[in-house]
Amino acid sequence: MQSSHVDITKKSAYVDAHIHLDTYSGAAQAAIIQLLEDDTLPLDYVVAVSMGLKSSQATQAWARRYPQRVLPAYGFHPEQALPTDAEVAELLAWMDVHQAEMAAVGEVGLPYYEREAAAKQGNVFSREPYVELLEQFVQRAAAWNKPIVLHAVYDDAPLVCDLLERHNVRKAHFHWFKGDADTVERMAANGYFISFTPDITYEEDIQALARRYPITQVMTETDGPWPFEGEFTGTVTVPTMVRDVAAYWARLQRITEQEAAVLLRENARCCYGY
Repeated sequence: MQSSHVDITKKSAYVDAHIHLDTYSGAAQAAIIQLLEDDTLPLDYVVAVSMGLKSSQATQAWARRYPQRVLPAYGFHPEQALPTDAEVAELLAWMDVHQAEMAAVGEVGLPYYEREAAAKQGNVFSREPYVELLEQFVQRAAAWNKPIVLHAVYDDAPLVCDLLERHNVRKAHFHWFKGDADTVERMAANGYFISFTPDITYEEDIQALARRYPITQVMTETDGPWPFEGEFTGTVTVPTMVRDVAAYWARLQRITEQEAAVLLRENARCCYGY
């Protein structure tokens, strides 16, 4: 295990570094509201990411309702059809106006799964327009000195690293990452953060990544409301599940849960400044 000084006298607190609050509805949304309003839980805050303009506006409403409990990130999720030029301009203009209240740019990235689905159907899929769109978000993250939350896996990740390096973006958060060893080493060397979901408890490739990645560049997330398997089968994904993620990560690192909680919380502060 990599060495790191951990003050275990600090109170345990957790961060869900990636969740889609605006996509919860009904009873699930009520459960989220109850958690956010419960100050007795060891949950400091969540980073709420967005899918596009309407999603960003909904995320903004969550953040204004729960200041310091919900940190908002605005952007365009790549696993969907490209927006029109007018839609891109509208989203970017809105972000320009509201950049002061943003915790991060995101969720943004490249459409690996859409591209794979198109290939299986024998359809032509151009990644280049998504790269051009992503660069506009990267430029803003650099200009505003804000973290950028990234959906970039497998062979998309090196292209994203190229953009981050080109624009000198230092605080990059690759959520639910999967990729080759060389890219993992490159990301770690650049100081980029990654985060683990509850699938760390049952996915061996994720466990292997968790053992390898620098312990000071790791966070916890749920990607809620995305559902999980294993012990979480049939369970609504809620932010407090990051405690299970932290506990399993602690086992992999052979440290106590308290040590893990303090370290992971400090990593979130280093990435998001809170």
